[in-house]
Amino acid sequence: MGTIGLIHYLYLLLIGIIILFMILKKDIVLICIIGLFLMGVCYSGNLLDGIQTIYKGIIVSGNEFWSIIVTISLIVTMSNALNDIGADVFMVKPFKRLVKNPSIAFWLIGILMMLFSFVLWPSPAVALIGAIILPVAVKAGLPPIWAAAAMNLFGHGAALSGDFFIQGAPAITAKAANIENSSLLMKAGLPLWFTMSVVTVTTSYLMMLKDLKKYESTSNDVFEEKELEKDDIRVKIIAILTPITFIVDIFIMYSYKLKGGDAAALLTGTAIFITTICVIIKDNIKNVLSELGIYMKNGFIFGIETFAPILIVGAFFFLGSQETASQILGEGASGYLADLGMYLSTKITLSKPLAIIVQTITAGISGLGGAGFSALPLVGTIAGTLSKVVKIDTASLASLGQISAMWIGGGTLIPWGVIAVAAICKVNPIELVRKNFIPVIAGLFVTMVVANFLM
Repeated sequence: MGTIGLIHYLYLLLIGIIILFMILKKDIVLICIIGLFLMGVCYSGNLLDGIQTIYKGIIVSGNEFWSIIVTISLIVTMSNALNDIGADVFMVKPFKRLVKNPSIAFWLIGILMMLFSFVLWPSPAVALIGAIILPVAVKAGLPPIWAAAAMNLFGHGAALSGDFFIQGAPAITAKAANIENSSLLMKAGLPLWFTMSVVTVTTSYLMMLKDLKKYESTSNDVFEEKELEKDDIRVKIIAILTPITFIVDIFIMYSYKLKGGDAAALLTGTAIFITTICVIIKDNIKNVLSELGIYMKNGFIFGIETFAPILIVGAFFFLGSQETASQILGEGASGYLADLGMYLSTKITLSKPLAIIVQTITAGISGLGGAGFSALPLVGTIAGTLSKVVKIDTASLASLGQISAMWIGGGTLIPWGVIAVAAICKVNPIELVRKNFIPVIAGLFVTMVVANFLM
């Protein structure tokens, strides 16, 4: 863990090339395929294994993403069914008086996303917000890309980096940093979390206002509200029952402490039932067998089309995590991003400002592996190590690393991390990352400055 070799430098070079291509707005799928091949050859020493690495990487990536693909596909299926019978028109009516302009829509969809993400985690919250609130926000004039940014920054950024209710992230970080109680870490990190969240979402909001003029000059026919052909009481009933059913789901999640995959399973199962009822209303019971299959097929076509390039990109970056790297390259493979992060932290002579910078950058690099939680043991370990070398508060430094790792690795600056939000909002995930980049980097910079005064 303290040394790096040729394969680490190769991986770092490939990441640099990928980032450059993203900045140039070029597709990175081919680069990731070449990267998988080169990493396989470098690790094994033969071309055959290099070719097999491409396939193994995609399979591992698919296993990691499959639950998200299913959830997104079935939520989109439900959304299409609600749209076809006109239930979405009735569902958004109660919110119209409240959501009068893009600014209100931005803050409403973001704050609701954060609140739901605190208690459910972001993945289930995306499904809820996307099904009920997103249509209102878009029809109020909020561009879909900025609706996605609000959901992403408030949910996968602010909520997940704090994790004040479920407390999974603070518990992992605190344990790795040898902090007895995770509440000490949360208390120490609260000013940093608040700074990061406020600066990031405010910067994003200001960018949205500037971008709004350009958006208003383009057509938005796709999101124009439709008129119902007939006033069907059954449509009104399903429009009322849909949000009520999801509210009941939330109550069940809270009561039975369902989270993550279990919570997503409940929401997705509910979506299937709602889809079935919508198809019955639209095509009658005698046609439901054939029509429901068509809706499901179209939903999964959307999901697979959306995720296909992400599976390949994710496969390359999963080499950064030891668990997935060993599945792709074979036993003995390490997490190359984690190795680079630890190497960086041990090779620089530190002062307090440098310790803060190293912790932030190391956590961010580790988070690039695609899962912020996988970076937390490293983040906590580094905080504990640096606090022994430099006079600095361990809990605050660990919290800073957690914030950096979760904002980046939890899913705001990596295309496969934002894919759920991008899919629900029907926007390009790479474009969403570009919209997030300046706000998140600005937030991290200001947070590091504040940390220098607080630690």
